[in-house]
Amino acid sequence: MLDWLHALLLPAENPTIVQSMISIMLAIGAGVFFGRLKLGKITFGVSAVMFTGLLLGHLGYRINPEILDFIRDFGLILFVYGIGLQVGPSFFSSFRSEGMKFNILAVSTVLLGGVITIILHKSTGLSMENLVGIMSGSVTNTPGLGAAKNTIEELGAQFPSKKFDDPAIGYAITYPLGVFGIILTIILSKIFLKIDPQEEMIKFRKSKINREQPLIHKKMRVTNLDFVGMPIKKVIKEINPNIIISRLKHSGTESVFSPRLDTLLQERDVLMIVGTENDVDDFIKKLGRPSTDQFIESDEEIQIRNIFVTRRSAMRKKLSELDLYNIYDLKVTRIFRAGKEMIPRPSLELFYGDKLRIIGTKEALDEAEKIIGNQEKKLIEPDFLSLFAGILLGVIVGSIPIALPGLPIPIKLGFAAGPLIVALLISRYGGIAFIHSYINNGATYFMKDLGICLFFAAVGIHAGENFYDNFIEYNGWLWLLYGSAITFIPLIFMLIVGHFFMKINFLQLAGIMSGSYTDPAALSFSENYLKNDVPIQSYAQVYPLVTIFRIFVASLLILIFG
Repeated sequence: MLDWLHALLLPAENPTIVQSMISIMLAIGAGVFFGRLKLGKITFGVSAVMFTGLLLGHLGYRINPEILDFIRDFGLILFVYGIGLQVGPSFFSSFRSEGMKFNILAVSTVLLGGVITIILHKSTGLSMENLVGIMSGSVTNTPGLGAAKNTIEELGAQFPSKKFDDPAIGYAITYPLGVFGIILTIILSKIFLKIDPQEEMIKFRKSKINREQPLIHKKMRVTNLDFVGMPIKKVIKEINPNIIISRLKHSGTESVFSPRLDTLLQERDVLMIVGTENDVDDFIKKLGRPSTDQFIESDEEIQIRNIFVTRRSAMRKKLSELDLYNIYDLKVTRIFRAGKEMIPRPSLELFYGDKLRIIGTKEALDEAEKIIGNQEKKLIEPDFLSLFAGILLGVIVGSIPIALPGLPIPIKLGFAAGPLIVALLISRYGGIAFIHSYINNGATYFMKDLGICLFFAAVGIHAGENFYDNFIEYNGWLWLLYGSAITFIPLIFMLIVGHFFMKINFLQLAGIMSGSYTDPAALSFSENYLKNDVPIQSYAQVYPLVTIFRIFVASLLILIFG
């Protein structure tokens, strides 16, 4: 009577689409449950989905081949696209500070792994196809495996008499080693280096404050007679052009207004100054002294309002083009974008979802809303047209064949690097036509977690399918030994160089290790284990370049030594 239920829930060798979906849901559900359990102070988070998938695959659960690749690749696309949108603005700006050294360290690790693979090929006699599979599994790099398989197919078509081994076997055997290897390295390095995540977080925030000082506001009184009678535009130009004067009150009055650039300063005027702390303090020191005047903050006619950019009439427009100051007597004091606070320069271009902090009268602010939008409900609802158009563009970019001199076949970025690069560019430059970068935080986290769960479930169940048989047939213990060299030697190199020589914050170093091995499971684990999302920022900073190098190294090793 319950045969239909047994057929749905029990393992099947040739599963239907429905049975495949049940297997995926079981892997995700059980993985999320076990990921919340604590092993001492360790929780695996959604990365546990990978391991429950391996177990289910070993127990006989399968995914229909017709949907396996789709589930795996679509999950990966959602994950990397979400990461790209989340960190795009900070990714490019990071190259002016620490991003360059992060990528140098990460790429050096990739090249070191390639050198170790060549040494193993020369010393063991194992075919390069198998070793590239072992390398790809040991560093959990699916795009590299895909590039290697495509290269072998092209070579097989050109040289029909030559036999090539399947790199997917080595990949399946060493993939769990790669996942556990990075996680084990993070755990052991935290213990032996006596890392306190809270202390590292404090150091990280201090270093970030030093690089990107937040905007503040302070009151001051004009006492320097050299600037009395001078227009505000000239005063700002002479002292510091990065300062905004948002309010002004003449001495002896209670009237507060937003001053024009041609407003003349009077002695003992009270000003509200906006800028970074160093700039504000320096401006006050040169122009006068701090003030305790309360009227400049309590004027009823002057209001502060946060207005979101949601109308096309404001999108892709510069602040100077909107000209809110001259038309409505409004002053934009700050702009917030993707968690970053920016000084509202006239040349700054507005993107969909930007938040403007504006000061002025209620009537003027109401008029500004008609132009800018401020439809918060619109921001809460995900724009699926923009989202999937961006993903489509990423898939197209990832599918473009890149022809390199001397190589018989072109190389592609694949489903990992393509959508990630497109998302980074869209997030950095605000969008392309109707494709924009804004997605609210809740939707971004949901997209990332859903994507990575689908990816882990598909990869885990498939890898667990013949794991034991392949392990016995191909002397798995020996292959794991080779994989251990490729996994741990570059990680130890990265840890020593990054921590002791480059003085990289451990939270960021954990993200670099995960990104260098393109390992979402290690990233998910490090976020849960270290209890913050700092690793994801450094992960995204190195992931695009590392993925490209992983693809090139895997293909070149096959072409040269295969």
